[in-house]
Amino acid sequence: QVTLVESGGGLVQAGGSLTLSCQAFGSLSTINTMAWYRHPPGKPRELVAGLPSSNVPDYGDSVKGRFTISRDNAKNTLSLQMNSLKPEDTGAYYCGAGTFSDYKKLEYWGQGTQVTVSL
Repeated sequence: QVTLVESGGGLVQAGGSLTLSCQAFGSLSTINTMAWYRHPPGKPRELVAGLPSSNVPDYGDSVKGRFTISRDNAKNTLSLQMNSLKPEDTGAYYCGAGTFSDYKKLEYWGQGTQVTVSL
């Protein structure tokens, strides 16, 4: 069993930055893939950034060049550095982890952290 706890969300003006963190607890040796998803208001959930076991990151088209995902295995944390934030980045951000390499098959999820970007 794996427990994920996100932190770092908040209110920021457009153009600003935020760093989200995801602390993982439990049986982490089975985890291959970790990712950040977001759920914008009125829109479907979308992949923001993913980090498979290869450590080669994947990014959603809308965040490429602005967001950076990283993983610290020693601290069991997953981070998302978000720069040049836009109002359309607003949403609930969720950390996910899974034993498979498919981002669509993540088995564990955090409770989410809200990011609000104002004009």
